[in-house]
Amino acid sequence: MGSFDHLFKVLVIGDSRVGKTSLLHRYVHDLFACDYKTTMGVDFALKVVQWSDTETVRLQLWDIAGQERFTSLTRIYYKQASACVVMFDLTNAESFRSCQMWKTDLDNKVTLPNGSLLPCILLANKSDLTPWTVTREEIDKFSKENNFIGWTETSVKENKNINEAMKVLIDRMMESKNSNQVLPPQGDYINLKDLTVSSSGCC
Repeated sequence: MGSFDHLFKVLVIGDSRVGKTSLLHRYVHDLFACDYKTTMGVDFALKVVQWSDTETVRLQLWDIAGQERFTSLTRIYYKQASACVVMFDLTNAESFRSCQMWKTDLDNKVTLPNGSLLPCILLANKSDLTPWTVTREEIDKFSKENNFIGWTETSVKENKNINEAMKVLIDRMMESKNSNQVLPPQGDYINLKDLTVSSSGCC
């Protein structure tokens, strides 16, 4: 049997200092540091996942700067994207409120070839820290009202739910590509406790 190579462009957006760059370093290189420099404009990373015996998924991960002065450039950065991660800091309520701006900006500037909204997952990062400034009920309501495929809490520092959340996003992209249909977003909390992700076969 032949092999199939799938290429997806995935945006990672949200305010500065919510953990976007750390997410890419953790997911791609399994590394974490507390002193990453603020992204200026956009940064890139590539993740290759052996999805099955015959399918390889290549993710172009675009880390979009969170500063307001770069939002005028997002239309260029968003072009031809396949999916999106919207991230906020659970200990920073303002970063959660900004998710509305980021999602609206995204939905206004890019769609899939069939005109549907990009599949987006909402990540509530820094779950290892306290106190949380946003309740689960508030996040759940926001996720459902703004057409996310779902949301979950993450900790890049502790490597909690990173690979699992990205697997959910790849699942959605693969389902849409294979069926030529975009599944409707539910917005529900994604319980990842029972989802196991093997690191073998990935580079």
